[in-house]
Amino acid sequence: MDPIYPRALRRGDTIALVVPASPVPREPIERAIERLEAMDFRIKTYGDLYREHGYLAGDDATRAGEMMKAFSDPEVTAVFPARGGTGVTRLLHLLDYEVIRKNPKIFAGFSDMTALHSALHNQTGLVTFHSPHPKDGIGVADGMSDLTARVYWRALLAESYDENDGYDIPLTEEERGNLETMVSGQARGRIVGGNLALVGAVMGTPYDVNTKGNLLLLEDISEQPYRVDRLLSQLKLAGKLDEASGVILGQFTDCDAPTGEASLTLDEIFDTYLNDLNVPILRNFPTGHCRDNATLPLNVEAALDADNHTLRILNNPVDLG
Repeated sequence: MDPIYPRALRRGDTIALVVPASPVPREPIERAIERLEAMDFRIKTYGDLYREHGYLAGDDATRAGEMMKAFSDPEVTAVFPARGGTGVTRLLHLLDYEVIRKNPKIFAGFSDMTALHSALHNQTGLVTFHSPHPKDGIGVADGMSDLTARVYWRALLAESYDENDGYDIPLTEEERGNLETMVSGQARGRIVGGNLALVGAVMGTPYDVNTKGNLLLLEDISEQPYRVDRLLSQLKLAGKLDEASGVILGQFTDCDAPTGEASLTLDEIFDTYLNDLNVPILRNFPTGHCRDNATLPLNVEAALDADNHTLRILNNPVDLG
């Protein structure tokens, strides 16, 4: 499906806060709202941001309805899930994708939002953003890190763009030095994927991640090596790895085996599944469940240079009109 582009965010625009996954703590969200309002954004909600329904932020119909209200609202330019967590896959069949397609807006999040990113790409063509949430981004006590804030606002704000299409993900020379070339080379394709566990969770559904000819982004948290192994095996058996034009490995936070437990290392697991793909692979990219969480536009063409540690977005991911 051809991509459709949301309008870029401008100061004075309205941002909808929604809670499609787990319940959110009050303090960081109130802090995020205060900081966004200080930047001249208006914040809109469609119910109690702090509601709870077990491990969910409300029942499925309520959370799906909130998403649809946000996308249908003509006042809203961007839809920000307040946090990730769990429960997003329960909503995918409840959304009206035709309404969303006719009302393209910035949608920015990561972790469990990987399922929504993929669904929006498949069902509407919408370009979305793998980015921090208010809870773990602008709402954290000491704010976003310099890297996180720099890349986040570069992607979302209209004032960051000029008439030239595309931009390089703005990492400093030192930050690029922390990246690792796992397999050398250059590749192009749309950036797809996100959280490894959620890529697996939507496989075989109408919301599956399309890796054919695309750059596959993977990151995760708190998955022991044997689980990472199993998830990558699932992708391998489904042909998802072989179809990718390149791979971007983000952060795999707290994914080591417990001390003293017999285990393969993550390096050994990645080598097993990725080395023989014969496509460029860049590892240790600063994105995922980490302090430095670089925002990446999804479903838009990009060029990966694994040797020079660069990632260039080839087309503006937002509409500047």
